[in-house]
Amino acid sequence: MASIVGKRIGGKTYYYLVESARVEGKPRIVSQQYLGSAEEIVAKLAGAAGAPVRTQHKAFGDLAAVWGVLQRLDVAAVIDAAVPRYPSAAASVGTYLALATANRVVAPCSKLAFADWWAATAGPRWLKLPDGAVDHRRFWEAMDRLGETDLKSIETEIGRRVVTEYGLDLSGLVLDMTNFATFIDSANERAPIAQRGKAKQKRTDLRLVGLGLVVTRDGAVPLLAHAYPGDRPDVTQFTTVVDDLMARYRDLSGGVDTLTLVYDAGQNSTDNHTRIEASGIGFVGSLPPSDHPDLLAIARSRYRSVDADRFPGLTHVDATVAALGVTRRAILTHSKTLHAAQSRGFDQTLAKAQQRLTALAERLARGNTRRPRTAVQAEIATICKPRWVGEVMTVTLTGDQPTDLRLSFTVDAAARRGLESRLFGKRILFTNRDTWPAAEVVAAYRSQAEAESGFRQLKDPHVVSFSPMHHWTDQKIRVHVFYCVLALTIAHLMRRQAEHAGLHLSVRELLGELSGIGETVLLYHDGGPGRPRAQRLITDMNPTQRALYDLYGLDRYAPTR
Repeated sequence: MASIVGKRIGGKTYYYLVESARVEGKPRIVSQQYLGSAEEIVAKLAGAAGAPVRTQHKAFGDLAAVWGVLQRLDVAAVIDAAVPRYPSAAASVGTYLALATANRVVAPCSKLAFADWWAATAGPRWLKLPDGAVDHRRFWEAMDRLGETDLKSIETEIGRRVVTEYGLDLSGLVLDMTNFATFIDSANERAPIAQRGKAKQKRTDLRLVGLGLVVTRDGAVPLLAHAYPGDRPDVTQFTTVVDDLMARYRDLSGGVDTLTLVYDAGQNSTDNHTRIEASGIGFVGSLPPSDHPDLLAIARSRYRSVDADRFPGLTHVDATVAALGVTRRAILTHSKTLHAAQSRGFDQTLAKAQQRLTALAERLARGNTRRPRTAVQAEIATICKPRWVGEVMTVTLTGDQPTDLRLSFTVDAAARRGLESRLFGKRILFTNRDTWPAAEVVAAYRSQAEAESGFRQLKDPHVVSFSPMHHWTDQKIRVHVFYCVLALTIAHLMRRQAEHAGLHLSVRELLGELSGIGETVLLYHDGGPGRPRAQRLITDMNPTQRALYDLYGLDRYAPTR
């Protein structure tokens, strides 16, 4: 029931449109909308304030959806339980970490730029913070409270909530590792975790932070993260991640016998595999085909289709292989798609090598070089270094003195055909899941794409991004890694929820649709003293946006007036 009531404030009466209803059998006001003073109402009825004097536009949909997941997992409370609020804080540590996570998902920026971003969103409407609470120094103070032990306990509890709240299937997990370039000064000695190494982003001039990630096959949701110095090879971190994973998995589901861990050949070593065998878990990995010529020599007539519906053009043969100190099941597969791609790629590599050798031969034929024979041989070796080139190309260098050097080369067509027949399109999968159908082993191995997609997402500069990272101590870098991985978790939970609802969107597409749901603020003023009256409206939505609005329950955060 709606009615107009007056409230006496400061000697003046202001009027509200009030709606009442019975709550637990008692009458209660469930909503109220400010109408103004008697003079303001008369002016509005007369048309004096009939049009807004200006508007504001706030980001709403993406932030509201992310905030909903953060509240569903109770992230701020989990963090606050581990790190209590300190007396001078404008907000709790958990609130600051939740804000940092939300920003990483929808609009990654530095802490210095955070206040401007926050003011441009609808967030301050549902999260009331005191003035100056989102100053960058406040974030740093909150981050200082979190030690490595705190982060581990918080990550464990949030992981438990992720699994139970969203009903994740933990039977299949994928492990992968990468590194991220930072802009930490070379002379900085407070961040030993940032080291120069083999950069996967090709930034050899920058210090790196390594990150190992274990994600579910069910939605690619991160379950475990491990940060390590960027100069350490991935393979050296494997046992540490596996040990942490065992402890986490037992905490979440008891025994580990139902777990199958998937990882790529980059993690292979006898020590690592010994640890896997001792753990008692299932595994699916791969072996370099060129290391097992006996498997490659199996006649193609023995290959059978894996599953024509799920994996068209993929054939296989089941075998056993001795590798990494054990003898286990091997599934040798041949993919027509991979075969064609490798053939095209090798043709391009071979053509480039021939081009460079031709240019070198012409230069030598003109006697136009002063380099000794050893230097020319070194250049030939560099040209022929790319994969497989040396197997199919014969290069002859004659002469001893620079002016006498002559070069000729040929491509052995028979060797080229033999290479293609023997190697192209083939992959060796390595597993102890002896009773699984080949199709399940292949599906498990291909789920590595889930972890890889997470790393690609963290390297996307626009949404769910690791960068920018403006921190230069180990402690703050680890906190940064924590909320970046949490941001990836939130994004993939949202994507998984949308997928289950029949909305097949990537993380970027999903956040793009949600960002299109904005909040418009209409500001009215009658020319008198006082602040303008605000009316807030959600922008029009397309069918996908409407479906996402309902799916994530964004009405909880929508304006009521």
